[in-house]
Amino acid sequence: MTTEQNPTIKLNDGQAIPAIGFGTFQIPDDGSTYNAVKEALELGYRHINTAVAYFNEDEVGRAIKDSGIPRDEIWVTSKLWIQDYGEEPATKAIDRSLEKLGLDYIDLYLVHQPYGDVPGAWRAMEAAQKAGKLKSIGVSNMTPKLWQQFVPQFETIPAVNQVEFNPYTQQRPLRELLAKQDVKLEAWAPLGQGNQALFNEPVIQQLAQKYHKDAGQIILRFENQEGVIVFPKSVHAARIKSNREIFDFELTAAEMDQLRALDTGKAQHDPEAPGVAERLLGAFDVHADD
Repeated sequence: MTTEQNPTIKLNDGQAIPAIGFGTFQIPDDGSTYNAVKEALELGYRHINTAVAYFNEDEVGRAIKDSGIPRDEIWVTSKLWIQDYGEEPATKAIDRSLEKLGLDYIDLYLVHQPYGDVPGAWRAMEAAQKAGKLKSIGVSNMTPKLWQQFVPQFETIPAVNQVEFNPYTQQRPLRELLAKQDVKLEAWAPLGQGNQALFNEPVIQQLAQKYHKDAGQIILRFENQEGVIVFPKSVHAARIKSNREIFDFELTAAEMDQLRALDTGKAQHDPEAPGVAERLLGAFDVHADD
């Protein structure tokens, strides 16, 4: 599965995850997700990132089915929403995700937000992994503090932690913690959610000129060389295509250091802020159609 175009990263459970994927957050479930995922697969992506709370698992699944690409060549990530934490609700939610996606198994399934009965949800995920419904299991949005709060209660160490990551938000303390157990970091907002200040950083512009790449490709290449799994999102075919074209050049050690120096040590999203769990629960009702 590893090619120059589709390199993989080995997880601590032995699975090989494609290093770059396609994100579907905020792409509507009105045909837009189906079209974008189908386009991404046609352009060579083999890793699709969705979630129950993105409300588009059905279109992701349909695009995969209609792509004609063998199932074992596509890596699918989905995530469990807070409403379904606890062992019994999570067990049902996993089956519901499989049904919506139209798949026999999900390659990677994550605890989407670190609040509430996370240990109960994790037990359900471990059982589903043993049953072959989930290949790899992981967490998302866990700071070092939240990691220390929950993960010591888990029997299985997560394979990944999906968090905000880009050159302004490099998560150094978290990465040091994860490295001890060979847990890989996945980046949401790998392009800083289109932050123009980031794209216009002089060092990024200079490197883009040197390598005949755009700013986004420089950022994604930096993240890839840092060992971070990325899944940029776009609904534009040209951008979907260009985001994958990052494996035909390599940043030097000095250039990597220049980009590391952009780190602010801050993030847009603070998972430890008071009221985050309540706000998220209020914003996303994944059972509205039940």
